Amino acid sequence: MRCFGDGDPLYERYHDSEWGFPVRGEQAMFERICLEAFQSGLAWITILRKREGFRAAFAGFDPKRVAAFGDDDVARLMADAGIVRNRAKIEAAIANARAVLRLREEGVDLAELVWSFAPAQAPPVADSLGGLPAITDESRALAKELRRRGFRFVGPTTAYAAMQACGLVNDHVAGCPTRPAAAAARRAALAA
Repeated sequence: MRCFGDGDPLYERYHDSEWGFPVRGEQAMFERICLEAFQSGLAWITILRKREGFRAAFAGFDPKRVAAFGDDDVARLMADAGIVRNRAKIEAAIANARAVLRLREEGVDLAELVWSFAPAQAPPVADSLGGLPAITDESRALAKELRRRGFRFVGPTTAYAAMQACGLVNDHVAGCPTRPAAAAARRAALAA
């Protein structure tokens, strides 16, 4: 039995092929950080159902294009029913794109920065999602570093959710059929 998502094909695909699998590219990492921020206070399935709308509205999460968004774009996004229309989250996504560009100027890759906060030791395997932490020392440190670099809407809980989603930790629960594949993918990413 899956950790979550049974019965919803979209959720099942996300669980089986994406959640907990390593994300290493800048644009993919930027997308995940943005989506995790938009998810704050909502069910993740809401974000998954609107994901293609987000991708269209936010120029495929190309940081350079999103960083150029201005007031007209914010107004356009606030009127777009295909996304979560929350001004603070929309403005955070734009600010975060600008932060990604500043990282580039400093010679820092967003994905490498995030991965530098991967736990040295694998966390204990939980028997259920209820046994997973919402915040860890690493997620606190990652959130602090991202905020220091100009990112917004990235508290320790959002940072940990991004760490889970991007494979920095393998929080598939004991007995989940996807856990071994996610573990192998994480090992391969760390060895690369």
